[in-house]
Amino acid sequence: MKIFYSALSPFVRKAMIVADELGIADQIERLPAAANPVNRDRNIIPFNPLGQVPTLITDDEQVLFDSKVICEYLNTTFKGKLFGDDTTRFKLLTDHAAADGVIAASLLVRYELLARPEALRWNEWVDGQTDKITTGLQYFEDKAQELYDRIDIVTITLACAFDYLDFRLPDYDWQKRFPGLKAWYDKFSVRESIAKTKPQ
Repeated sequence: MKIFYSALSPFVRKAMIVADELGIADQIERLPAAANPVNRDRNIIPFNPLGQVPTLITDDEQVLFDSKVICEYLNTTFKGKLFGDDTTRFKLLTDHAAADGVIAASLLVRYELLARPEALRWNEWVDGQTDKITTGLQYFEDKAQELYDRIDIVTITLACAFDYLDFRLPDYDWQKRFPGLKAWYDKFSVRESIAKTKPQ
């Protein structure tokens, strides 16, 4: 398998953590990529018309994107349990969508502040996306005790969200806002697959 890879993408990181938890990370060749919302990486587009990472090429030459699809493919193909069972699957998928939405909103804030010229920045847009981060994390704060002793697509995605916020939007200071999530993540973040992929 091959994956268009960027070490600082939280969505790529999520896919690679899933691969690591399934014990198959060393079976995936990492293809360097420079995906960008403005200066698009033309090497990715023949495989993924959106030109985004992660994009996975399977051993039988299927092309899969985005991270949600890739993570499900890996989990199914390698018989993982990261998406629960018949009784928990749709709850996990829903919470996965919420955690993914936090990452997506964080990326949009980052792009607005980084990619858009300062004179054209839309502060109300930043405020709206930041509020989405806050309400998304409050959703998990209210049930932080449920996260303990779990390794699944939700806890993996939350880990990627928190470390992306720390790395790209440190002034947001999610740890102070959400002490229940911080207490959980302090324990979860020492897991090998999480610690070794932390952006820096």
